[in-house]
Amino acid sequence: MTQTISVVVTSIAAPNAALRAIAAGARERNHSFYVIGDVSSPKEFALDGCEFFSLDRQAQTGFCTARLCPTRHYARKNVGYLEAIRAGADVIVESDDDNIPLDSFWSARQRRQRVRVVESQGWTNVYTWFTGEGIWPRGLPLDAIRDKLPAWETLSEKDADCPIQQGLANKNPDVDAIYRLVQRLPLSFRGNRRIALGPGTWCPFNSQNTSWWPDAYPLLYLPAYCSFRMTDIWRSFVAQRIAWVNRWSVLFHEPTVYQERNEHNLMRDFADEVPGYLHNRKIGAALEGLALVSGMSRIPDNLRLCYEQLVRIGVIDSKELNLLEAWLSDLQQLKSEMGACSSIDGNLSTVARRV
Repeated sequence: MTQTISVVVTSIAAPNAALRAIAAGARERNHSFYVIGDVSSPKEFALDGCEFFSLDRQAQTGFCTARLCPTRHYARKNVGYLEAIRAGADVIVESDDDNIPLDSFWSARQRRQRVRVVESQGWTNVYTWFTGEGIWPRGLPLDAIRDKLPAWETLSEKDADCPIQQGLANKNPDVDAIYRLVQRLPLSFRGNRRIALGPGTWCPFNSQNTSWWPDAYPLLYLPAYCSFRMTDIWRSFVAQRIAWVNRWSVLFHEPTVYQERNEHNLMRDFADEVPGYLHNRKIGAALEGLALVSGMSRIPDNLRLCYEQLVRIGVIDSKELNLLEAWLSDLQQLKSEMGACSSIDGNLSTVARRV
């Protein structure tokens, strides 16, 4: 059976090499490609093979998330996820507007894999198994970078259920500003390894080349009331914690894109990453301490518990809880083809009293 894939990107750029490459690949394979714009997006955006959502078009979706999510923020990508879910995507693949897909990006994806599996490892620099370059993923606690890990050959193979899969990126991979300031790029990762991280193993994953299956769609939610450089990283911690209770693993696999990185101010990136350097271990410990319950029907409550905890420990503003309720309301609306934004403000006051 043909796999229906929706690719979701947020961008304020005019059609560039990466967007054109994704659009061409999606058009050729009859996949959907959504680009979510923002305040600074071009007034006119035309790209064959791409559905562009300006702020006005986002408002017309009827999603509560579109109304309540701050503008000038990466979290507006949430609207794209909802559009892909509405379209019935079998798999949502998210990327960025500076990632150019390799041919393998378009290969069929499998949720269940027989791969090397790591459990109960704590904080883990997964890049160690893909290169000997001493590189680490953005969001990994700095004091975990050089922790000794089991040799690849000693890891056992198991059947793993992986509804979240992080593809790596060659040339200019997703690393933090410290690495970019003191080390050299480009580099390439091994193309012949896959590893699943199970319960008890933390590693940040990003929003730049990540595949999601429907059971995990609620975990796509990107928080808006936190550091810009931590929104996808802190989402990944919440997603991992909820994955553990459902006996899901997060798969890291070979590169399927290469990045021609947009221009960045590295010192500004560093400043935006400081909350992660200071708090990521605390976030992991706080999430581990929660009493979550397994099951698909419990995912909304588990999300609430996780974000309430992040508000409680002071890393995310309490405004986040209102936006999370909008997201959950939109998911319910898509599920039941009914729902309303009017209940959101009341839900916020109820949630806030528990924090």
